[in-house]
Amino acid sequence: MKNLMKLGFAALLSIHFTTATAQNKNTDNENSLLWEVSGNGLSKPSYIAGTFHILCNKDFEIKPKTWTALNQAENFVMEINYTDQNEMAAMQKMMVADKKISEQLTPEEAKELDKVLADYGTNLKNVDSHSPQALYALVATKAIPCPPNEVKMYEIELLKEALKNKKNVNGLEKVNDQINAIGQSYDLKEVIAQLKLSKEYTIASQKMTEAFKNENLKNLDQLIKDPKFMNKKQEKLMLTDRNTKWVEKMPEIMKKQSSFFAVGGGHLWGENGLINLLKAKGYTVKPISSL
Repeated sequence: MKNLMKLGFAALLSIHFTTATAQNKNTDNENSLLWEVSGNGLSKPSYIAGTFHILCNKDFEIKPKTWTALNQAENFVMEINYTDQNEMAAMQKMMVADKKISEQLTPEEAKELDKVLADYGTNLKNVDSHSPQALYALVATKAIPCPPNEVKMYEIELLKEALKNKKNVNGLEKVNDQINAIGQSYDLKEVIAQLKLSKEYTIASQKMTEAFKNENLKNLDQLIKDPKFMNKKQEKLMLTDRNTKWVEKMPEIMKKQSSFFAVGGGHLWGENGLINLLKAKGYTVKPISSL
């Protein structure tokens, strides 16, 4: 169960955030999850790839254009630098809370949660010492309709290639940044409410997977607008605020080296997405259909 929750934590952003708050102004020729960033003083272009953090082997594919862009870049940048042992230690630490979950609930609420957790293959006793963020990671397991040994992590596959080619590896934020964003977005009661939506998550994830594979942005846009999974406050904390911080870091990174940014697809689109924010800074950002 501990490994499953770790896997879930790695995937949880892709549950809500692989899709994007795309605006209607997006046109058919923008159906791409790979974008080139150029101009505004850059000597070489950089790239942004929208990812789906975890997929089953049968659904997993990294398109040739993405591999080409990665190989052309000098620097590989993820949301979090998985090669940083301090970051991995922080992820382990976030799993445990100072106060047990059962101590934060009434007996009736604890009993109800225990029943809900049965749908996730566990019970309250097994997760009682975990943090709400770790508990929330369980919803992400509904996005993985296959055993843990039959999944691939999108960023990890890219990371392997980057390391093989001796590229620099960096992160846009720290694990604690993500943990804080999740904690502010979903308190324990909100986490439990999300856990009750297991069937909805399974259905939505299947649709998201197909839309992602087809780079169908209009479909992704429709999926994200379901308020069951994310309200406006949560969208601001999980997407907008983080995008704003990232886009302040990206220019200096791109100026030093041609960089390949791999982030959850939901960070790309919309008025407050990385694409529009970079355009507002004077960069030329265009979709790539092939390389």
